[in-house]
Parts: sequence; structure tokens; C-alpha cells
Amino acid sequence: MHIVTRLVLPLRVLLVMVFLGLLVAQVLSLPGEFLFTTEEGPAFDPWRWPMLLFWELEALCLQVVIVCVWRLLTLVQRDRIFTAASLRWVDLIMWAFVVAWLLLAAMASSLIAYIYFTPDLRDPGSPAVLIGITLIGAVLVLLIVVMRDLLRQATSLRTDMEGVI
Repeated sequence: MHIVTRLVLPLRVLLVMVFLGLLVAQVLSLPGEFLFTTEEGPAFDPWRWPMLLFWELEALCLQVVIVCVWRLLTLVQRDRIFTAASLRWVDLIMWAFVVAWLLLAAMASSLIAYIYFTPDLRDPGSPAVLIGITLIGAVLVLLIVVMRDLLRQATSLRTDMEGVI
């Protein structure tokens, strides 16, 4: 049995666990965290709803990626990964990452502006961390785009090889 086929089942179990964990977070944890806590004080009160919406949408993007990876694993098991069908799922993964990054960039920019224009909160550390996380997100998006193109090239090569054989 090939190593990839042996890893599909444990990976699927982990994907289900992460998906269910995200679902629990979306329904119970995130609303509880952002709507019912008052520890941050009044300075961050206007951020409760935007932060809740941000994290809910980020979790949804991750759930889309999990579903797409599940479908790609099915294609791997059937030895159909180098087909046009796989490109559709990889495209969805890429767009989920793009949406998640755009949300991250918008939220980080808003928070940086809020921190900068609120004299009590001015701290260079938080904006630096937000900028760093946004840059790391951009790297991940570009990596997904490059990997998608590599899959497209491999699919094209496999189709050409099958035509020759």
C-alpha cells in the first residue's frame, strides 16, 4: 500500500475534528468571547461586532478549505488528482485564501488606524504584529497560487503523456 493512501484516513479524521472544532467555535466560543466579555474595557467595545464577524468569516474560509481538501483526497485515492476536476477544488482553496487574506488585511488596517488615532492605545508592538501576520498571509496566498499553477502544469503533462501512450 502506497504511503499516500495510508495517510488519507488519518488526515480525514483530523479534518473532521478541525471542522467540528471550527463549527463549535463559530456557534459557541466566538460569540461568547466577543459579545459577553467586558474585560477589555470600553476602548474596544466598538470592535466587538466587527471582530465577531471577522473571526466567523475566517472560520468559514477555513471550513471551505477543509471541504476542498476532502474532495482532493478523494481524487488522490482514485488516482484522478491530475485532472481538471482537481483544478476546480484548488481554485476554491485559492479563492478562500484570497478572501481570508483580504479580510485580514482590512481588519489589520482598521485596527492599526484605531490604535494610531487612540492616544491611550499607542503601542508600536501591536501594529508591527498585525503587519507581520498580514505579510505572512500574503505569502500563503501567493504560495497557493504557485502550487495551483504547478498542479495545472502537471495535469497538462499527464494529459500529454496519456496521449502519447
